[in-house]
Amino acid sequence: MAAPETRDRNQTNRPVDQPIAPHRGTVGQLSANPESPIPNPVRAYAAWIAVCLIWGTTYLGIRIALETIPPLAMAAVRWIIAGGILIVALRLRGERLPAPRQWPALTLLGILLLGFGNGAVVWAEQTVPSGLTAVLVAMSPFWMVGVDAFMPDGERLSVRRVVGLLVGFSGIVLLVWPELHVEGARGFLVGVASTQIACAGWAAGSSYARWRGRGHAKHENVLATAALEMLFGGVVLLAGSVALHEWTWLAFAPRSTAALAYLIVVGAIGGFSAYAYALKHLPVATVSLYAYVNPIIAVMLGTLILHEPLSPRIALAAVIVLAGSALVRSGG
Repeated sequence: MAAPETRDRNQTNRPVDQPIAPHRGTVGQLSANPESPIPNPVRAYAAWIAVCLIWGTTYLGIRIALETIPPLAMAAVRWIIAGGILIVALRLRGERLPAPRQWPALTLLGILLLGFGNGAVVWAEQTVPSGLTAVLVAMSPFWMVGVDAFMPDGERLSVRRVVGLLVGFSGIVLLVWPELHVEGARGFLVGVASTQIACAGWAAGSSYARWRGRGHAKHENVLATAALEMLFGGVVLLAGSVALHEWTWLAFAPRSTAALAYLIVVGAIGGFSAYAYALKHLPVATVSLYAYVNPIIAVMLGTLILHEPLSPRIALAAVIVLAGSALVRSGG
């Protein structure tokens, strides 16, 4: 909940379900200097723990919200309201929003990071268990290094990263191969493919955001830019919802409405604020560890609360995917 617009190549992606992360300058400019003391370590680490807990629960929240709210409509409402609240709060504080000439770029980022990055995750959770979705989203670093390798100034693939890609891919194969021979498994396979569309959209958006952040965008207010991306991304998701006539089966039951409210207030606004604070006061390597905690929390909650299946094969595939992700992130 929560992915800098200008992220360092070695920084992990945050889960694509989460709101956009800070992008004023590079990640190195945003995060604490590892050689300087942390001004308030208790508060900084509390913010990091909050990120781990909050963003680990958002997959469960999405699954519950989908019980009565269509996927794109739910995502649209979430981001439009969250972005609108942030914009109002910033204006009340006297903060300046990005100029209208920057809005086309922010719209593109909203489409990539939220339209694809989050919308596809929500779509996947219609047929894929919430915990498993979180594990599949952990494939984001694979897509990041792949996109980066084709950029003019990108890093070439090292042997370690290639091994990590192969390891992660083997985990996906272990996960989906038995389903290929099961009748009626098409929905599950579409959901798995949807998670990877989300990862690809997030990778493309992050690369563009990093390029944009090297210029004048490094002086933009972090929360203000993120709020507009949320708003524009939400509007695009709303257009998709209208095109699919999702309003014809839209319903707000108490349980799903409470989940949506949680995703807006805690998952989007609270999670993003905690992430921005942690990234400002802690080293990037420390903050990025949330990417390994989130899937664990999501799997535990999905199993305990929603009774989602957790067979030995699924557990082994999850471990393999996370191991591949670790190799990709650490490979220089």
